[in-house]
Amino acid sequence: MPRPGRPTTAYAVPKPVPIPLSRPPVDDELKRAVLAAIDSRQYILGPECRALEAELAHDTGVKHAVLTSSGTAALWLTLRALGVKAGDEILVPAHTAFPTVEAICLAEATPVFVDADEFYTLDVADATTKITPRTVGIIPVHLYGQPADLPAIQDLAARHDMWFLEDCAQAQGAGWDGRRVGSFGRAAAFSFYPSKNLPAMGDGGAVLTSDDHIALRCRRLRDHGRLEKDVHGEVGFNLRFNELQAAALRVLLRRLDTMNERRRALAARYLQGLAGLPLVPPATRQRARHVYHLFIVRTPRRAELAAFLKERGIQTGVHYPIPTHRQPAVGCFASLAVPRTERLVDEILSLPMSADHTDEEIDRVVAAVRAFFGA
Repeated sequence: MPRPGRPTTAYAVPKPVPIPLSRPPVDDELKRAVLAAIDSRQYILGPECRALEAELAHDTGVKHAVLTSSGTAALWLTLRALGVKAGDEILVPAHTAFPTVEAICLAEATPVFVDADEFYTLDVADATTKITPRTVGIIPVHLYGQPADLPAIQDLAARHDMWFLEDCAQAQGAGWDGRRVGSFGRAAAFSFYPSKNLPAMGDGGAVLTSDDHIALRCRRLRDHGRLEKDVHGEVGFNLRFNELQAAALRVLLRRLDTMNERRRALAARYLQGLAGLPLVPPATRQRARHVYHLFIVRTPRRAELAAFLKERGIQTGVHYPIPTHRQPAVGCFASLAVPRTERLVDEILSLPMSADHTDEEIDRVVAAVRAFFGA
């Protein structure tokens, strides 16, 4: 009891230290690389960019890498290089980030929305039923770090004489039977957005391919259609990359496998800690190497769980609450049924995940989720 006549001191309960959904790396080695690029005074498509392109191609197991301004730009450039035109149909997951579909629309083609399979990637069986004489290609998305069913997609594309373009924006370093994603299709698009497995300090992307023609067209299109400095062979756009970002990415590319192993270790920690709870954890395909760009769980109590975690300083996300076929911007395109997609978008929740999260942070998230379910 406080003594009469003496003021009572009120002690505020300290708020928990926030746990972000993602935490991009920043350290002295990265800073030194960026500062060296600044001092070079060569800022656009210079030696750092050329070196990074060679290193990305080697790491993925293809002949060419073409750096560009974003993953969306990489998709659009590749579709242009593939000769996509108005009236062409392209099979694409209904459950993906909107830029995948956006690139198809910008290429003047028609997206045909395909349902998700049990691993949240493109359902090949459903894709088969949606092929028409106008279908020219498939864009499977390696979503959340999980490779799509690449052998089945390869077989489907071969049987129907279609190309396929891998969307690897969320799966840098993922693999199938020991082979990197991005080396299976006619080409692949990657993103270096700051939350990605290979994160830039801003936007960035790349086209990866072993097709000489696609590489040549993409290089030309990203730089105003130039054949040489003052000669423009076609109408392109300014979608170039810069030296500062390339310098930082070269440092991080050397760490990619280590960073992905860290994500996999944190995912294993999640899986062990969340076992037995009434939610659906992510599954991994046999023969696939999942690199956990995101750690997704499913529960019909998503909104309640997200609010409970937010109160405890834990950030969550929903990737993605509105499937692409229901986006207002593409309402002009007809959509056949995608029932699994319609169900999962009401239940998915992203928990904190990056290579820079600590064991203690993941344990704190696990403890909070278990507390929510009364476990």
